[in-house]
Amino acid sequence: MNNTSLQASIERQRKILKGWLSSSLSILAEDCMQVWPQREALEARLVQGMTELPYCKYLYLLDPKAKQITSNVFRGGLMEKQFGRDRSHRPYIAEALAGSDFSLSDAYISQNAKRPSLTAVQVVRGAQGELLGYLGADFDLRELPATQALYSQPGQWMQLKGDPAIRGGLFHQQRVESLMDQQIDTVMDVINELVTIHGVFHAKLHFSSSRATIWEMNDPYRFRLHGIDELGKPDLCLAYPRVDYPADAEIPADAVLKILNNFRELRFMDETIYLRSGMLNIFNGMIGLTFSCDGTHYMPWREFLDKNQKFWV
Repeated sequence: MNNTSLQASIERQRKILKGWLSSSLSILAEDCMQVWPQREALEARLVQGMTELPYCKYLYLLDPKAKQITSNVFRGGLMEKQFGRDRSHRPYIAEALAGSDFSLSDAYISQNAKRPSLTAVQVVRGAQGELLGYLGADFDLRELPATQALYSQPGQWMQLKGDPAIRGGLFHQQRVESLMDQQIDTVMDVINELVTIHGVFHAKLHFSSSRATIWEMNDPYRFRLHGIDELGKPDLCLAYPRVDYPADAEIPADAVLKILNNFRELRFMDETIYLRSGMLNIFNGMIGLTFSCDGTHYMPWREFLDKNQKFWV
């Protein structure tokens, strides 16, 4: 799955961080050059540098082979045990060793705190432009300023492969009638009523295991789980308040039952290749389908309604 929108969102955030960090680290590297390689003087300048980089977790200096020539400097003082550490094999130093004057690593899980982190590396050069070493600055993602905009999932068809073991045995199996299959007309009508009249905005039907998970607009952070004993009884609707169908829903109310009826057709379309679960979300307008081969599709609702059984088989 190639999500270019997600990657673009990440790259925008990285560009903001690069712009914020590169000038500060360049100035700090220039000052370190003046006292290179005097350890005490370098560490003193790094201590001062921590006040100039309010979100930085660690600062340190490396020689041209990426061996550490200072302690780690952090807000509590110096971490002496880091002196002499060989960082040449750490992924965040690779771009600098390849010749980049400034680099910002991809996010990685830190060795000590086990949290998503970033490392910025600034080359330190002498008065004649010769390579003296590298200035490293580590950042904990959760401590960086909150500049990220919320990522928006693109509404496009995505196909994901499932468990190879299930796919390999596909033609040695066939659909077994479930309790939901036996009451599927009633179940679809109940789900349609919950979605269009009672505030359910996200529903996933598990046909093979005869259950459904639903999310309701008045309590969106908790899901409800219902088995076939409840889904097969219209009384279930009495447990949910009436809610006006949201005007900003991507899926119109009159399309919900059509989508559910398509789920039913895909469930019974073939005894070998059949729908195991179907999902709809009225706000992002996406449909989710998982088949007996364990393959999963996510697609816009209009595109889903345009497909027929012949396409899926």
